[in-house]
Amino acid sequence: MTTHLCAAIMVESLDSALAQAAQAAERGADLVEFRIDQFVDDVDRVAELVQRCALPCIVTCRPTWEGGLYDGDDQARISLLEHIGTAARPPAYYDVELATYQRSANLRQKVDLVVDHPGQQREVSTGLILSTHDFKTRPSDLIQKIEHMAGADTCRIIKVAWPARSLRDNLEVFEIIEAKHKPTIALCMGEEGLASRVLAKKFGAFLTFAAVGDGTGTAIGQPTLEQIKRLYRWDDINADTRVYGVIGYPVAQSMSPAIHNAGFDQTGFNGVYLPMPIPPEYEHFKATVGSYLDYKSLHFRGASVTIPHKQNLLRFVRESGGDIEPLAKTIGAANTLTVRDDGSLYASNTDYDGALGAVCDGMGVSREGLSDKRVAVIGAGGAARAIVAGFAHCGATVVVYNRTFGKAQQLADEFDGKTGQVVAARLEKLCDSCCHVFINCTPIGMHPNVDATPVPTAPTGKGAIGGKGWGEGTVVFDTIYNPIETRLLREARAAGCTTISGTDMFTRQAAGQFKLWTNRDAPIDVFKRVLKERLEAMGE
Repeated sequence: MTTHLCAAIMVESLDSALAQAAQAAERGADLVEFRIDQFVDDVDRVAELVQRCALPCIVTCRPTWEGGLYDGDDQARISLLEHIGTAARPPAYYDVELATYQRSANLRQKVDLVVDHPGQQREVSTGLILSTHDFKTRPSDLIQKIEHMAGADTCRIIKVAWPARSLRDNLEVFEIIEAKHKPTIALCMGEEGLASRVLAKKFGAFLTFAAVGDGTGTAIGQPTLEQIKRLYRWDDINADTRVYGVIGYPVAQSMSPAIHNAGFDQTGFNGVYLPMPIPPEYEHFKATVGSYLDYKSLHFRGASVTIPHKQNLLRFVRESGGDIEPLAKTIGAANTLTVRDDGSLYASNTDYDGALGAVCDGMGVSREGLSDKRVAVIGAGGAARAIVAGFAHCGATVVVYNRTFGKAQQLADEFDGKTGQVVAARLEKLCDSCCHVFINCTPIGMHPNVDATPVPTAPTGKGAIGGKGWGEGTVVFDTIYNPIETRLLREARAAGCTTISGTDMFTRQAAGQFKLWTNRDAPIDVFKRVLKERLEAMGE
């Protein structure tokens, strides 16, 4: 069954609605839904709207008591449907609420007269969508409502919608679609319901809705046509598409969906990557990831895992009997979940690997060549932890600088002696540092605080070539990637240092994840281009 892409348009005027419908056709929509909630006073203009539309259309007049804007009489709006149904070109579908259809025999008869059904005596082509919406929670009688819609001979399409309470609600949507009572539109509203919209095609829904452009949608959580077609690769999704995502809280601003979906597109890999917001508690992580893994037809095959779930991932994989990369175990955090072909789980950390690769390439040395280098790590949080572990593992001498010396000392004590030497130092001593490499692992200088820097005074120690402090031979690496060039990097570059942006580490760690999931080399140039475009768009 073909799953249609339907552009939802709230009608405010004839001309603007027709213009949006034309844009929808240009952007790849198959249908449009005209929400005429506030455009019911002139029935002839409504009929003209349907006649002149560039695409087949659904006509919906949603009452306020079911989340719409129409506050008039039911008889009047059903009479409107009768009028436009007698025109030369009637709508492809009417959407009528189940509650309206069940309210009285008179309303039911009026609806039945203008739609196609087995008992229809007239020549009618318009199909009936029976729908039910709850904007507060999942209705307790949802299954009964579906059964009522499925049992109505007049109903051609079933539609159900409710706000997602968590990502797990999407799985019930997929179950409803796969039950195949009748062609079905099922979706969850809100950020947590995005999967129900993007993956509608994977499970064979009748359609999914998208907004024509930013700010033009008719429900919370509707992606735009541009997003669903390009970002989420709508045209390439099928029943076998593998599902990946970024797990965190929050994740709405993550760059990872754009990067990985572009990678899938470039390499022809049958996958789609989604944001997956999961609240911080381990119980939420375990229940959600476990249920996604158990839903076999979803083909959930892996995830990037970010704050606050990197430790939760280790615990989950350990409890599930999976494997954990040794260094990720040492770090105490993992950022990548991989579901192997045999179904077993693997937790790993590509953060440290991305940092090592970026610095080694910047210095022109192998990882073995780090053994005689001194590395200053600024910060003692999660990012610093992975980087300290990685460089110490390669034999480098690592100096941890932090505003709170106790945290620096604790981190140093944990990793000192594990191949390389790790020591702690007070942040004010950074200006005297004689390290070869300086790595900022703090958020200082991140957008929007772009005038801040963790290194207000350039170090004057003798780590660089010539023993003159910062300059040729010194590498300065900022893990921040927004902005692409921070104040720290700008000043280091002016002093003659080799500088490395956080975009390099970000794309490298993403490339490591891509390789684990697809067994293909990541198109790193595509990753860099997409990340740059996204960051520039955010700055406009």
